[in-house]
Amino acid sequence: MTLILSIETSCDETAAAVIEDGWIVRSNVVASQAAMHARYGGVFPEMASRMHVETITPVIREAMQQASLTWDNLTAIAVTYGPGLPGSLLVGLNAAKGIAFGRGLPLIGINHLEGHVYSHWLKVTDDAVMGNALSFPLLILIVSGGHTELILMRDHLAYEKLGATLDDASGEAFDKVARLLGLGYPGGPAIERIATSGDPMRFEFAMPKVNHEFAFSFSGLKTAVLRTVQSYGPTDGRGQVPARVPIPDLAASFQRAVVHQLVEKTIEAANRHRVTEILISGGVSANRSLRETMARRASIPVRWPPMWLCTDNAAMIGAAAHHRYLAGQRDGWELDIEPNLKLA
Repeated sequence: MTLILSIETSCDETAAAVIEDGWIVRSNVVASQAAMHARYGGVFPEMASRMHVETITPVIREAMQQASLTWDNLTAIAVTYGPGLPGSLLVGLNAAKGIAFGRGLPLIGINHLEGHVYSHWLKVTDDAVMGNALSFPLLILIVSGGHTELILMRDHLAYEKLGATLDDASGEAFDKVARLLGLGYPGGPAIERIATSGDPMRFEFAMPKVNHEFAFSFSGLKTAVLRTVQSYGPTDGRGQVPARVPIPDLAASFQRAVVHQLVEKTIEAANRHRVTEILISGGVSANRSLRETMARRASIPVRWPPMWLCTDNAAMIGAAAHHRYLAGQRDGWELDIEPNLKLA
């Protein structure tokens, strides 16, 4: 049996969890900074790292208390070392190193994106389909504020990147368009809420032309929304959109364009590589339109985590760490952050 304390501080969530055997969540604690960053319309990196310093110790303590464990019960310490914000990553990595050194426990560095992949291996309900029931090869669509990637997973810890965004990530595009429309932060939930009352066919945004069939691009779509807003007249100089802009229709049309691009490329990749299932991971996987459209278009099962596993959390890091531990990974004290770390 493995009992792994995992730590996640790649962006603006301070998180710790204890995971048993890679799938049982003994505890999962997340301290969100979203309300603090909302005033800036996005994550303010310096503030994020300062808040991690303040909250990392109580979050870890709470995770251990919820798991009803002592330090002597633990098998290893796992921590996200990239990709992410440098200052944020440093807080988590240094905390993990300190605990591992002080308690004589193995240290395991985990790729944040791999954590999102292994969120599908966690037991979330008594009757949930467990990850060990999945059969390879699998197609993983990772969609978040910083990443949009299509990953072919042939076996545990074996990845091939089929495509990624050439510019903005899908979640980043949601945030920027939400800010443009005055909808607040985080942008994904804000756009999804107002889009329910809009006409998704009101504005037609074309699929971008890219030089790779499985590459994504959202920068042009963001610019098209801006041009549409400007066509209704100038702003008031304080970032307010013209009063005549049909914001619900524009939000719904933008969301439809993002979902269309994600779904079409994912379905094509799934067919090309004859995968058994499609797994959607990351913050944007919480989008209901994406889930429903993907499930409707796919001829194979489509899975996504529950809401609490879509956004950043430490449980998914612990799930990935279990498999890394079994594979023999043990990291030394020279382990350093890699803000631009790739999965494949």
